[in-house]
Amino acid sequence: MKSKLKKNLPQQMASVLLLAASILLTGCSTVAVDKIKDRADQTLDVISTKTNIGKNPRDPMEGFNRIMFNFNDALDQNILRPAAQGYRDITPSFVQTGIGNFFGNIGDVWNAVNNLLQGKLGEGMSDVMRVAVNTTFGFGGLLDIGSEAGLTKHREDFGQTLGRWGVRSGPYLVLPLLGSSTLRDAIATPVDFKGDIWSYKTPVYLRNSGTALRLVDKRASVLDAGNLIEEAALDKYVFIRDAYLQRRAGQINPDDD
Repeated sequence: MKSKLKKNLPQQMASVLLLAASILLTGCSTVAVDKIKDRADQTLDVISTKTNIGKNPRDPMEGFNRIMFNFNDALDQNILRPAAQGYRDITPSFVQTGIGNFFGNIGDVWNAVNNLLQGKLGEGMSDVMRVAVNTTFGFGGLLDIGSEAGLTKHREDFGQTLGRWGVRSGPYLVLPLLGSSTLRDAIATPVDFKGDIWSYKTPVYLRNSGTALRLVDKRASVLDAGNLIEEAALDKYVFIRDAYLQRRAGQINPDDD
């Protein structure tokens, strides 16, 4: 019996040692995992503190917004920006000015409506006069005679109208293709589409072609500003978000600016 125990003792010792080693390794691995998790949490806290990611009350959906921002930015960098650059390179400046004036004149119709809805009768009537003067004497809006006559150009939309009526902006929101917005402005966007008289242009192919030209022309007009943002902004998303929110606040409540 003793000889049998002596024979099995090495095996038993080995089993005990293996069990102890496994328990020790398990404990060590748990400790290591906990340390890694703690370090990761600390790192995220540091990033959040420095960049305000996930902690801005105006941007509670920042995770989604950044994904959508990157999607829009990729489309811009690979499609819209090259098209705008080519358009600016090959299109004479006076033609670009005429195209911008034409679509600007169309936009003044909706500007007038929103100014009147906001109770700004003077600005609304000024917009009406701009449309009348530019359409009549500016060859359908190709020439901006109204500005030369002292009729100031306004930029109003239904989101601003809702804001003037007391509707709060809600959280910041990045829309697919359309870019920066807020919850209020996103709700107002379909109304702005309906208020754009170009959306009723027929035939459809002419409307679609004009819409594409309008988009490229507008992007070409801000090419230099885009390059400046690329060079100056440490975080392009934060820069554009904060600039948008500040500009919208100034547009709706200019006296508080």
